Amino acid sequence: MDKVTVSSKYQVVIPKEARRKLKVRPGQKLGVFVKGSSISLVCERALESLRGIMRGVELADLREKKERPL
Repeated sequence: MDKVTVSSKYQVVIPKEARRKLKVRPGQKLGVFVKGSSISLVCERALESLRGIMRGVELADLREKKERPL
């Protein structure tokens, strides 16, 4: 696990290996989520990058909203 230091301006540097694996680029937006004492950064992706991720998934067994319990 990499460690980072918070600067006096509350800035942190994302470690190079993490930036490389997630393909983070300058100017890219990151979502910030706080849960308990943890902070998570999540890369925002363009909708176009999601095209085709469900290819091959069988949709016949998915329930419709009306079939869900209340």
